[in-house]
Order: sequence, then structure tokens, then C-alpha cells
Amino acid sequence: MRWRPILLLSLIANLVLAAGWFFSAREHTTLYRRALHSPPLAPAQVKTNVVIRRQFFTWQELESSDYRTYVANLRDIGCPEQTIRDIIIADVNALYARKRATDPDIVAPEHQWWRVAPDTNTLAIAAARIRELEEERRGLLTSLLGDDWETGDQISLPRPSRPGLNLDGPLLGTLPNDVKQEIQEIAARAQDRLEAYTEERRLAGQPVEVSELARLQQQTRLELASVLTPPQLEEYLLRYSQNAAALRAELGQLKYFEASPEEFRLMFQATDGIDLQLQLLADAKDASSLQLREALLAQRESALKFALKDRFEQYRLLHDPVYRDAYATAEQAGDPGAALTLYEINQATADELSRIRANTNLTSEQLAIELKKVELDQLKALAQALGQDVPEDPPPAPKPQPRKVHVLTPGENLSFLSRLYGVNPEALRAANPNLNLDRLKPGDTVSVPINLLPPVPVLPPP
Repeated sequence: MRWRPILLLSLIANLVLAAGWFFSAREHTTLYRRALHSPPLAPAQVKTNVVIRRQFFTWQELESSDYRTYVANLRDIGCPEQTIRDIIIADVNALYARKRATDPDIVAPEHQWWRVAPDTNTLAIAAARIRELEEERRGLLTSLLGDDWETGDQISLPRPSRPGLNLDGPLLGTLPNDVKQEIQEIAARAQDRLEAYTEERRLAGQPVEVSELARLQQQTRLELASVLTPPQLEEYLLRYSQNAAALRAELGQLKYFEASPEEFRLMFQATDGIDLQLQLLADAKDASSLQLREALLAQRESALKFALKDRFEQYRLLHDPVYRDAYATAEQAGDPGAALTLYEINQATADELSRIRANTNLTSEQLAIELKKVELDQLKALAQALGQDVPEDPPPAPKPQPRKVHVLTPGENLSFLSRLYGVNPEALRAANPNLNLDRLKPGDTVSVPINLLPPVPVLPPP
């Protein structure tokens, strides 16, 4: 049977393994007994280098209001010079950034959010103060770090690809750095949402919806309101919101309405919420939305009237180009108060000119005469309103010289007509500029100016 050789081989293998285990156990037992009766070994000699260094210091111990002490403290703990340079530059830069953000003499254009164009004198003062602070900053860093401090300045480090907002001034300038950083992040997210939406509409070949832009604005405002107080939020919106920018653009078109800071603030407060509602309805076409839009426009008008009070009438009139022209004329003449009178004169003149042009019974010459009369009356009225000399009436136009039409018969020519009517040949040529009098033929019509002197008798041609 084949299983018998297999069984025999298995038995032999088990015997070999048992013998190996027995001898191994005897060897381990012998080594263990020797270890018990052997003398103990001497301990190894270990040499330790002890370094004494300052432990458990805090950053408050290093910092100092005196920068020289601060630098000495950093060097005392073995801080690398490049690290010291970066720390001091960053700290000094932060110090002067706070100074620029809160200095009352540094007024940026966005600080004057009520102005269509910034005041050049104020900007010049701000630029001079900025230069002064920059010289102080550079002088301090030079005194602390040496003349070569700029080689390690952080201006050489990478900067964000997106410029941030200018958060300075009495309200925004005093915000904590973490709040400023959060505002910058909110503004960046808002810009990303806007760009993503406009790109989506572009790829779809569809126009941007004003109502969707308004919803994006509302989302941004809610995020800002979570980190800013109401006065801080209003300051932010006056500087950077789309509605404030639109209000500045409107006042820029009016040209002559110089809003004060308080007037601009009141106008923004009166119109901002209404404008947001109007933008949300901008794409609606149903009857109820259109009716609501008309009601909001009327509400906006009333809110502005309440905000501007006595100045509202000028604001309203300046939306009319005719009034703006009248105001420009009055201002140029040094009498802006006469603008309304000039406006009324111009309106009356425009109405009269329209009436004359609509009269179909006038010939072209009569029409021209009537229009000239109205324009002259307008000039007189404007001069009187501005206290200027009234222009004199132009001399009457000379009456046209009476003329006679002569139809040529065979044998008649220029010389014959000159003798017949007693008119110089040159006068005949002047009276007939479109006719060649040297090549007259029977049937031609010649205009003959009638001479007041009696004609020279001539014989008829043979």
C-alpha cells in the first residue's frame, strides 16, 4: 500500500525534531546556571555635557515698547539676525500702518464719499503727511537695523494677487486686525461670486440680470452686518457699495449740485433700501411688479424731498439739461441766483420757436424773420436778467431792389437790354448769376433790376 512509506517518513521526521528540542533546552539551562554564579559587571561610565540655557521665557518678556530693548532681548535668546530683521520690520510696518489709518490729516478719496471728485487741496495735505510718516518709518528702521535693512524688507515677499480694500479712517481704521481680515475675505468672496455669475451668463449667451446682482449684494451685506456695527457698516457702504457709487455718478451728471457730507448721507439713507427693492424688481414684467415699481419710485422722490428739504427743488431742476445750461450761463456771468429766471426765459423762447415753426402759412423768408425776432427778444431778456447791456436792434435790412422779368425776342442781346432799361451790364450779370448773358437766345428769361433813372431811348432792333 502506498500509505505505508509515507507514514514511515513522517515518523522519522518527528523523531529528529524531538531530539533537536531536547539538546537546545539543555544548552539554555547551562548558560542560565553560569550567569547565576558569575560576579556582577561594573557599570559603564557615561559622560554628560551640561548646557545651561534660559528656560520657560514668555513672549511678553521679550517684547518692549522700546524697540532697542526689543532687539536686544531677541539677540539675547539667540534669535537669528534675519528673523530679528523680519520681526522688527513687520512690527514697525504695522505701527505705521495704524498711524496712517487713524491720522486725521490723511484723507483718501474714499473718505470723502460725498464728493463726485476729491478735493485736491485735501489730497495734497494727505500726500505730504504720508511722506512724513514714511520718512519716520524708514529712519526708525535704519536706526534699529542698520543701513542695509531694506535687503530683508518684507516688501520682497509674495503679495496677494487681489488688492484689498482701504480700511482706514475714524471708524474702519480702528477696527481690530482680525476684523479687518474678515472684511477683506468677505469682499473677496463677494467679488468671486460676482465674477462666477457674470462668467456663467456669458458662457450661456445670456445677459446679466440686475435682480440677481441685487441678491448677491444682499448676501454680502448680511455677511458684513455679522462683523460690523451699524455705524461701521454704513461707513463701509458709503465708500464701497454700488448704490453709493450710483448716487455719486448721478450727482456728477448734475454738475452743479455740491452735496455736503450730511446731505449725501441723508440722500443715501433715504434711497439705499428703496434702490435695492427696485433692483430686485428690475427684471420683472408682470403688472403687479410694474405697479410696485412705480410706487417705489414715487416713494423715493418723497424720501429725497424730505432729506434735502429746501435744496430739493434745485436737485430736481438740475436733472433738466435746459436748466443746467441756464445755470452755466448764470454762473459764468457771476450771478448763479439768476439761473431760474434764465431757465424760464429759455423755456418761453423754446415754446415760441416751436409755435412759429409749426405755422405753415409763413413763407421761408417770413419764417426766418420771425425766428430772428424771437432770438433777439431772448437775448434782450437774458441781458436784462443778468444786468447787462441790452443789445441794440439790428438795422433794417435793405429792401430788395425791384426787378423786371424780360423775355428775349430775336435780335435782343445784353447790350440791347442795358440800353433799353438803362442798367449797367455788370448789374445785369449780377442779377442773373446762373445765366450766360453773352450767349442769349430768343425765349431766355432775364431778370432786370429796375433803374430809378429814366432809361435811354433806343430804337428797336431792325
